[in-house]
Amino acid sequence: MGWSSEKLGDFCEVIAGQSPEGKYYNTDGNGLPFYQGKKEFGDRYIAEPKKWTTKITKEAMAGDILMSVRAPVGPVNFSTQKICIGRGLAAIRASDSLDKDFLFYYLLSKQDEVQGSDGAVFASINKSQIEDLTFPYVEIEEQKRIVTTLDQAFADIDKARALTEQNLKNARELFDSYLHQVFSQRVEGWAESELGGLLLEKPRNGWSPPAKNHSDSGTPVLTLSSVTGFEFRKEKVKYTSASTKVGSHYWANNGDLLMTRSNTPELVGHVAVCNGLKEPVIYPDLIMKLKVDESLVRPRFIYYQLRSSRLRNLITLSAKGANPTMKKINQKSVQLLPIAFPTLTHQDTLIGRLDSVLEASQNLEAVYKSKLAGLSALKNSLLQKVFTGELRGSEKMAAA
Repeated sequence: MGWSSEKLGDFCEVIAGQSPEGKYYNTDGNGLPFYQGKKEFGDRYIAEPKKWTTKITKEAMAGDILMSVRAPVGPVNFSTQKICIGRGLAAIRASDSLDKDFLFYYLLSKQDEVQGSDGAVFASINKSQIEDLTFPYVEIEEQKRIVTTLDQAFADIDKARALTEQNLKNARELFDSYLHQVFSQRVEGWAESELGGLLLEKPRNGWSPPAKNHSDSGTPVLTLSSVTGFEFRKEKVKYTSASTKVGSHYWANNGDLLMTRSNTPELVGHVAVCNGLKEPVIYPDLIMKLKVDESLVRPRFIYYQLRSSRLRNLITLSAKGANPTMKKINQKSVQLLPIAFPTLTHQDTLIGRLDSVLEASQNLEAVYKSKLAGLSALKNSLLQKVFTGELRGSEKMAAA
């Protein structure tokens, strides 16, 4: 018997999730693990539970395929134990004539194509629609051969991915290591000063126009993401129709050093030097502007030093706030940051070297990111070829 097109409901039991009342939830491990949607989905298996329920509505068993049925619709994972599923999930339990891993691979290949119904809040798919999904069926022995081949291919791809991810990490650490080397050494002839003593004026917070004046055009206003990541992105702007005043402090120009003064603990204090602007641009209240005295230090030299591990640690320690997910640094703490600097000629030399190492590490990152994207595409391509017929048959699968 060859391949045929069959309905999922003829080979599987589909269990639509149903959420218990919130009063039955707990985090103490009482009752069954409860999953509401795909938040805990991994690459293949669902993660350890974070919530339990003593009121059991709909159950999934170990080995059932879990499908996200509410935005996003389609992603799949395996359940690793008996669990209670909420309305964001459905469990698909394969019959003995259908290998669950074969079905999982097929649903994985189609997860971006599974369409739900447009509801008032979410796009969704219901039990009947899942049962009506068609899939290519072949005898169980061939299903198992396909699964074995795909398992091996995916394992090889995952090994390559792990190696590439490590190479990507190494590429990022290459620059950080060199940056630390430059600024951890105290070379004879370097002067020292608090950052405030190297500025032409006190740091200034920007201005955020009223929300009522947000528009699709008008005067551009930089966003936090224009500085986050230690790279100036002049295209990361919003627009305002509010009146502005020429010469006000909230305008940024090429050469100005900008710092995020309020952000998550990891992103607060990120810096970037304005460049590529054709005209001044407004910077918002959550960003601080530092006008460096270029007769003493280069803005880009200060930029690199503020990226160094020593200064990053000081900035992080000085960031305050009751909210653990949002920290702020003030102008005084920024002015007190210790800066060491050599002559302008030596600064220019170091900037040139740092620019070169940064460019090299960014080029490596781009290569490895491209490889990671290629590996993901390879998985998708392999699945598509198997289930559209390009790689059917034992001989073709073995060759792949």
